Amino acid sequence: MEPTVLGGKLASSLMGPLLKKLFVADGPGAGLVDRPVRLKSLVSFRGEKRALGEKEVARLAGRLVAEAMTSPGEPPFPPDEQTAVTDALAARLLALGDLEMDDVQAVRLGHRELAGRLADNGPLAGLYLSADSVLFLDSATEWACLQILEFFTRRSTFVARTLVEQTRSQAELIARIDELIARAPRPDARDTAFERRYLPYIAEHHNHITIYGIDLRDSPDRWPLEVAYLSLEATTDEKPGDRPEADHLAPVTLQLPAEEAMRGHDRVLLRGDAGSGKTTLVQWLAVTTARTGDRIPYVLPLRTLIRAGALPAPPAFLTAVGCPFTPPEGWTERVLTAGRGLVLVDGLDEIPAADRQRTRDWLLALIRAFPGNRWMLTSRPTAVRPDWLTAEGFRELTLAPMRRTDVTTLVDRWHAAAQAPQFMGPLLDSLRTKRDLARLATNPLMCGLICALHRERRGYLPTGRKELYDAALAMLLTRRDRERGMGAVDEVELSEDAQLELLQRLAYALVLSGRTETEVGTAEGIVERCLPALALPGRQADAPTVLRTLLLRSGLVRQPADGVLDFVHRTFQDYLGARYAVEEGHLDVLASHAADAQWEDVIRMAVAHARPRERASLLRRLLTHDTPRLTLLALACLEHATALDPGVRAEVEQRAAALIPPRTNEDAKLLAEAGPLVLELLPGPEGLSDAEALGVTVTASVLGEEEPTGALGVLRRFREHADLDVRRQLVGTWGRFETEEYAREVLDHLDREQLFLTCDSTEQLTALARMRHWESLDLRGERRGEEIHLAVPAPEAVTGLQVRDNPLLRDLSALLPFSSLNNLTLFDCPAARGLADLAELPLTYLNCAGIPDLTGLGSLRTLEHLYLQQEIPAGSLTDLLPLDAPLGSLLLGSGSTTHTGLRGLRHWTSLRQLVLYSVLTPLTADDWQSLAELPELTHVSLDVRIVTDFPESAETMPELPGIEALAVSVLNGHEDLSGLASRLPGLRQVTLTCAAYRNLAVDRYTALFPNATVIMNHI
Repeated sequence: MEPTVLGGKLASSLMGPLLKKLFVADGPGAGLVDRPVRLKSLVSFRGEKRALGEKEVARLAGRLVAEAMTSPGEPPFPPDEQTAVTDALAARLLALGDLEMDDVQAVRLGHRELAGRLADNGPLAGLYLSADSVLFLDSATEWACLQILEFFTRRSTFVARTLVEQTRSQAELIARIDELIARAPRPDARDTAFERRYLPYIAEHHNHITIYGIDLRDSPDRWPLEVAYLSLEATTDEKPGDRPEADHLAPVTLQLPAEEAMRGHDRVLLRGDAGSGKTTLVQWLAVTTARTGDRIPYVLPLRTLIRAGALPAPPAFLTAVGCPFTPPEGWTERVLTAGRGLVLVDGLDEIPAADRQRTRDWLLALIRAFPGNRWMLTSRPTAVRPDWLTAEGFRELTLAPMRRTDVTTLVDRWHAAAQAPQFMGPLLDSLRTKRDLARLATNPLMCGLICALHRERRGYLPTGRKELYDAALAMLLTRRDRERGMGAVDEVELSEDAQLELLQRLAYALVLSGRTETEVGTAEGIVERCLPALALPGRQADAPTVLRTLLLRSGLVRQPADGVLDFVHRTFQDYLGARYAVEEGHLDVLASHAADAQWEDVIRMAVAHARPRERASLLRRLLTHDTPRLTLLALACLEHATALDPGVRAEVEQRAAALIPPRTNEDAKLLAEAGPLVLELLPGPEGLSDAEALGVTVTASVLGEEEPTGALGVLRRFREHADLDVRRQLVGTWGRFETEEYAREVLDHLDREQLFLTCDSTEQLTALARMRHWESLDLRGERRGEEIHLAVPAPEAVTGLQVRDNPLLRDLSALLPFSSLNNLTLFDCPAARGLADLAELPLTYLNCAGIPDLTGLGSLRTLEHLYLQQEIPAGSLTDLLPLDAPLGSLLLGSGSTTHTGLRGLRHWTSLRQLVLYSVLTPLTADDWQSLAELPELTHVSLDVRIVTDFPESAETMPELPGIEALAVSVLNGHEDLSGLASRLPGLRQVTLTCAAYRNLAVDRYTALFPNATVIMNHI
């Protein structure tokens, strides 16, 4: 019962006066006392001047309840609970004296919440009341509270006290706002106006990528950052979680997008090798932050700051980096005080080692003075020790090398920025097929250099890649630091020649040991032995100092772990090791290791460094082994041999021409045994015959599992080839490659004519949905009937379907969504039933093998080609095959004629081609007579066992002058085919297939069939 409804049961004239007795008479003034005026001070049954006691309150409650019970209408609750309800209401009214609140708070609380407080504070009276009684009690309490609050608002002190409370609350609020403004001062109009100019300037000023250290006539050295930026990954070793037990667990390596490095962390130390993208990431963060405007970015390159001597305080941030704008006085401090700054300190490795501790102190002083901002510091890995700033709350991240997909993306964006899309495809092919080139393009700097050189030379990389390596070395060793305005940053200044001398000795030592890394102590020993020849300036040019400088500045060697040194790219190790071997005249050492695949690139680079006579000598040594792999290695070396004895060049090319391009499948598979080196040498598709193009694609396919990237680079060149066998090879090798990439790069470009696309995995079906439509599909593996058509994006457009190796296919009616289907193959579907349902489809071709029930086959009246490769459970072919179908070709194999023979075959007078293989029973004279009565039959294919296992069958064959083409399989070379030749006088073509292990000459059979063309195939 609502309080307003209850008001009809209780006379207001009674309720008001009765409840007023509960309270002390009103007093003068605003009630401004030291402590709040509590309700218990207002009620008349508490305190020293008590006017009412508990008995009086109980009588008051009794009068209220009795009035409700005797009012007209239905009683609000059972009469026998009247006493209990009265007691409960009295207990709630008495609870007014126990509430620790004043009248203002009570009014603010509201009548319902006040009634709830009274119910909570009262004793548990009414615990066993009926639902109607409880409802009445709650409603009566709320109605009473309405009257009580009305009484409070009429008190003479209430209005005054309310005004006082509001005044105090406003004063409190004003004080808190003033404190907030003092801590975070609001930007005035000048600050806001300045930031409107500063943020667009930062976004524009840093929105480019610069490639330092290269000379390119037609390629600009600056590219729009927003076009060319590549999202790389950063890694960190952290404890697995924040649980207490995590302290006892080993750290795990986490990966995250580099631009999210500061998500959840306000302080980050970002490490990365030379050219890994540290500065580019700093630019990206500055540009994106400036555009969103949620923070104010400051880009502080340390190489610039350190030249001024003292590191700048916040007011000098913009002046120190040459910003042309002058901010309002105190603006930077106001930004940092408010915690609105993003401070990006770039290049700790680019300042002298003596200044790094000073830089650390400067940075930490800023952080402590201005908490709440975000801070990032970048450095090469070896510039400072691990955990250099961990104690100060810095998270350490390391930029990861580019993945293959990252390289593809960067090349794509680079050429988009350069407006040179025509050069992108050839470069990607080179990066896929040339392994040493691919190993070089593992960071944005080197990848960008390769792109620039490729475009500069109009789509060709330097002849022999020596020029590319020379440009890369010059850029990394000296030019990049010099053109960025850096001076000496360590105790020893190493010239480019000095660095090269040290690096090539380290590289040759690694090559000789067959390793790619060495201990730092071993490296220091090599440097120690080299120092007397270098005559370095300075008194502190000891081996550890020189090696430390080389690690920090060269960009070519690094420390992947404590006490270990290696080259950032294996290709630089091979290049420099080969250079030292040639300088020292170690050609015999190189030749003695030629059979070792690990030395391939070293030998090729040695040819690039060698003088003409040395090249000729080394190449002749390779040819003396007379093996395909070393012959191909010699051919690969010609790319690097600018000047060479013409006779040696001709001999290498002549030897290699017998291997490349492969002309048969057998040649292709043998060529693939030479290893991934072959991929760089495979030609085409221009200038190749169809057979040679097929051989090249077979070779690349075989190498797909060993070197998928290079093999894909070769195969994608043939994706527009017209030859059916080449296209079938490209389709058939899908499973050797990454599913999505191969579908995108090769399959989606193929001419689909006469091609079936095989899908035997969930990944391939997923890729199918992203490709252009395929009309012919070969679906393999376990899938229920409804899953088959659901997996195909447009089943109604599919005209050819093969379902293989599927024990879950039960009801063939599940194929009815393929409403345009005219070509169907069902292989090894042991639960499939319901051929009659397929009569709704426009089938003209059906191939069955390994299905349990051929019932309903006779309903398929549109069939023109029927292949049955299983037993026919009938006495005659007419008992099962569709009588009305216009069959033009019929295949009976795998014992299908065991029970029927060829009985009834004469019914299909439209037959032009008959194939009989895996015949398990002899053919009778009546069977042959069925063939003789087929007026259109011109092509017959026979299993050779008809001659070898059932000679009586061959003897009973009548003369069949209408047969023009004969195919026989599978021959071992001992079979007598003369009987067939004498009974088929009208032959014009004979196709013989020999076993895979046999190599039969076609000449031995031409005399048997003098009027026919004889073709010999091999399985």
